[in-house]
Amino acid sequence: MTTDAPLRILVERTPTHHRITRLDASRFVRPRAVHTEPDRVRVALVAACASLLSGDDVRLEIEVGPGAHLELVEPSATVAYNARGGSCTWSAAIRVAEGGSLVWGGAPFVVSHGADVERRTTIELDAGAALLHRETLVLGRSAEDGGKVRSTLRATYDRRPLLVEDVDLRDLALRSAPGVLGGHRVVATTTLLGLRPGPEPALHETLLAGPGALARSVADEAHLTEQALEPTWQRWRAVMDEHRTPLPA
Repeated sequence: MTTDAPLRILVERTPTHHRITRLDASRFVRPRAVHTEPDRVRVALVAACASLLSGDDVRLEIEVGPGAHLELVEPSATVAYNARGGSCTWSAAIRVAEGGSLVWGGAPFVVSHGADVERRTTIELDAGAALLHRETLVLGRSAEDGGKVRSTLRATYDRRPLLVEDVDLRDLALRSAPGVLGGHRVVATTTLLGLRPGPEPALHETLLAGPGALARSVADEAHLTEQALEPTWQRWRAVMDEHRTPLPA
């Protein structure tokens, strides 16, 4: 297994500005500061090499300090290539402190034919923290059935469980069942944690028992799921903007 130090990002807020305290690249992904505004920091996650290959272990550690606001962007999709009998892992560990927020509009994650991927996301939100995340899983490149992928998410809010998900798409026959993907090859998810978007969920949206909501769409092409969930993303992003506390003038 190809193991390296994880990518690490730490953003903090002072009384007068935001600052990036830590911006450590890994062998697989390099963080690049795109823009620092008075009320937020924007960082791009840029691929450093061809990945994911068999044996790769990609790890991201992201921390947002009290009252700080971070936005992550991905310029290009991530592709898990044919593992030829092997496997690979991708994991993200996220912590957002009180009053902080993270917006992460993830690019598509493509699982090529023959790939075998384990994705793990853990999220710890302190009371008063919030997160908006977009994820798109694409099973196969053009004219491919796609490989195996299992994607798990564990999120807590104020040290209490908020969302636990286990999307297991490793069985190619089972995932085509009507109650799973129904023959579609793309599943997209938008998740809002730490805030309530409103009392009446729209199409594709489900309110969580705690502060948060989830929206999901399946289709045959990534752009179709993105179109279906774009209204949700924009509305929930507005909720996040209202949550963001401006710095004093």
